[in-house]
Amino acid sequence: MNQDLKKTLWAAADKLRASMDAAEYKHIVLGLIFLKYVSDAFDERRAQLQAAFADESGDLHLPDAADHAAALEERDYYTMANVFWVPAPARWATLRAQAKQADIGVRIDAALEAIEADNPRLKGILDKRFGRTQLEPGKLGELVDLISTIGFAGGALGGHRAKDLLGEVYEYFLGQFASAEGKKGGQFYTPASVVKVLVEVLAPHHGRVYDPCCGSGGMFVQSEKFIEAHGGRADDISIYGQEANPTTWRLVAMNLAIRGLAADLGREPADTFHRDQHPDLRADYVLANPPFNISDWGGERLAEDRRWAFGAPPPGNANTAWLQHIVHHLSPRGQAGVVLANGSMSSNQNNEGAIRKAMVEADVVDVMVALPPQLFFNTQIPACLWFLAKDKTGSLSRPRERAGGEGSPRRASRDRRGEVLFIDARKLGRMATRVNRVLDDEDVARIATTVHRWRDDGESGGKDGADEPYADVPGFCRAVKLAEIAEHGHVLTPGRYVGAEAAEDDDEAFAEKMERLTAQLAEQMAKGAELDAVIREKLGAMGYAV
Repeated sequence: MNQDLKKTLWAAADKLRASMDAAEYKHIVLGLIFLKYVSDAFDERRAQLQAAFADESGDLHLPDAADHAAALEERDYYTMANVFWVPAPARWATLRAQAKQADIGVRIDAALEAIEADNPRLKGILDKRFGRTQLEPGKLGELVDLISTIGFAGGALGGHRAKDLLGEVYEYFLGQFASAEGKKGGQFYTPASVVKVLVEVLAPHHGRVYDPCCGSGGMFVQSEKFIEAHGGRADDISIYGQEANPTTWRLVAMNLAIRGLAADLGREPADTFHRDQHPDLRADYVLANPPFNISDWGGERLAEDRRWAFGAPPPGNANTAWLQHIVHHLSPRGQAGVVLANGSMSSNQNNEGAIRKAMVEADVVDVMVALPPQLFFNTQIPACLWFLAKDKTGSLSRPRERAGGEGSPRRASRDRRGEVLFIDARKLGRMATRVNRVLDDEDVARIATTVHRWRDDGESGGKDGADEPYADVPGFCRAVKLAEIAEHGHVLTPGRYVGAEAAEDDDEAFAEKMERLTAQLAEQMAKGAELDAVIREKLGAMGYAV
């Protein structure tokens, strides 16, 4: 779907919101988009069946045309093709025909209930709030008409596959709602460019992927895109997630369901620290953007928890609790990427410094990245990325890329024990709006390629230039031994280690340069004195003495 069309759809949808809060409206719009998608997919499958029943050479041919209508209503014909069964009253054409009725909200809720009843995978995840929506009269019907313009059938809008098109619309709207909600929006949405950095650095391509605070599921979606781009299949990974907010828990379940991604999100929405839904999980990859600096996480009730291998986290800040929870859930060769506030790299309040020291000495800290400001919708707090590794002796790296995009067998990276890579990316990115910055693909690639060169020592292959050997770049990246980190009190701020950016050498001798600049300064000062005299003269002529 082209960008202009997405912007048009968003502008129209946002206009219909009127005075309704974006946090509430989000679930209305995304729920309707989901309903339209499952109905379109059902209709497309129905058309395929209709053609198959009439095809005399096909396996599904039905000689008696009278049987066709009955067969088209057999649920198994749809579920066998991984298509959700949509009962007649829940089909989009039926709802659109009723869009101008005063009780359209109640009818949509009933449609969602009917779909849940016939599709166990969707049980309890569809948000049925349309009957009590606070939209002005008629606005819900107009929204139904607007969503009707999005065609999710396979041949719609330039031949996009339905799932891809839905993913584009869904992801775009999630980002727009996060922006509209501001601070609250960031609680369910991590900016796509930040997720891309995590995914491109970790390169998840097989095994178990876990997000302990998964929001709307952006980490999982981006992981799927990465796998497909490298010639793999989505089912090469198993997805595990947890989310405390009940409405966001439904949102991620819908987001994954529409992409056909199976996921274990736990039995229920729950607090990760106090009701861990995956206590025995040991993940190959963990990607997470926990809430920054939360002080009311109930740490005083978990002082003796087995997850605190590096020390009990302070009750007043959960940053080190998140890091230890994530390390606890890593497999013996697992890797993690975590977004945290910059304070996590240097704070010595309570025992945060001691925990950080213990993690460095245990050699689980792999890479530290300082991010540019204004990337997040919900906070102006500067952020960083922690990349952790349980085993730095040569963990399995990303797949090499063959011609045609097909992934080759995995290969081991070099022994990185006793060393941490620091990257200062604060100067990267561009302002996409007056208040928000984004990292472009070139920025993401620069960070990821730097990490892969360092990990693989220029042997990882690929078309991104990773065959070149790693080299420190003053002002941007530097590999540092643990002994030097200890000299800095185990502070992990990249700016302490990468040094200053190299100044350009203009080949001008110092003495000559000073003589030239001094003459230039004298000339400018003389010019300034002339201007001062002119201003005084003009003011004097007007009767003002200076």
